[in-house]
Amino acid sequence: MKIAVFSTKPYDRSYLDAANETIGHELAYFEARLDKDTVLLAQGFPCVCVFVNDVVDAHVLLELKAGGTSLIALRSAGFNHVDLKAARQLGISVVRVPAYSPHAVAEHTVALLMALNRKTHRAYNRVREGNFSLDGLLGFDLYGLTVGIVGTGQIGQAAARIFNGFGCQLLGYDLYPNEACREMGMEYTELDDLFRRADIITLHAPLTPETYHLIDSDSIGLMKRGVTILNTSRGALIDAQAVLAGLKTGKISHLGLDVYEEEGDLFFEDLSNQIIQDDVFARLLTMPNVLITGHQGFFTGKALENIARTTLENVKEFEETGSSANLVSSEKVQG
Repeated sequence: MKIAVFSTKPYDRSYLDAANETIGHELAYFEARLDKDTVLLAQGFPCVCVFVNDVVDAHVLLELKAGGTSLIALRSAGFNHVDLKAARQLGISVVRVPAYSPHAVAEHTVALLMALNRKTHRAYNRVREGNFSLDGLLGFDLYGLTVGIVGTGQIGQAAARIFNGFGCQLLGYDLYPNEACREMGMEYTELDDLFRRADIITLHAPLTPETYHLIDSDSIGLMKRGVTILNTSRGALIDAQAVLAGLKTGKISHLGLDVYEEEGDLFFEDLSNQIIQDDVFARLLTMPNVLITGHQGFFTGKALENIARTTLENVKEFEETGSSANLVSSEKVQG
């Protein structure tokens, strides 16, 4: 099948080309992000392949349909950037990669925590300058702390396994409790109770209308003073303004982010010679107890290999059968 692949970097091409050697799709790569201004590039392609910051709203979908597109292939597990209701109405199917490497994201989550806790990033810069002072580098033991995991699917389960290894107490919140997490000793509880009891809160939930701004001023008000918050899931799970206020008062002691609500204009690009216009994001960057990475939690060789292979296999299965095991079902469409 002819596939227009948007938001491509050199590493995307490398892994997709390798996976395509045994599948044989016709791939056309575009560095540009898919949106209303670039959608004409997809004209004549029955399949469009997109990443997390591509815009697949009703307007773009209408243009894609007019251009002959019948399939959207996501190189991601999340699908909140796609207007699923509009896609269904237009007869455009959507397939995704539900599990490319849960371990990659879980391990990056813990890496953020460990760097924040032991101030590794700050110590690295100090030592390079010949400064071996330990002032300001005091950390804490993870052993015995209570970790609240919001969302206990494959990534949340992988994170729970790591925290369990550190000797942490596990709290979980999920509409569908995971028996593997229970076997590790996780106690499932209500969200408000998790917020009240957890020393560390890590988010591994999808973005839905129900989880939008899950962390806001009200939920922060329930938390322990000195709580650590980690988000490697979806940026809009967190109200950045509320978290900024919590950091300024000391209610939040550490914040680790690999995603950000307005990341579409920031992440995956080199903006080192530009002034960042997002004032909240710029303020977060100045704080010594905040560590932000540019949506790289998924970025391991194994994960990229799995993403490329599953994406192209999804398209092949759809081409041959009209469906796919990884089709985003109509049950996930709200309304």
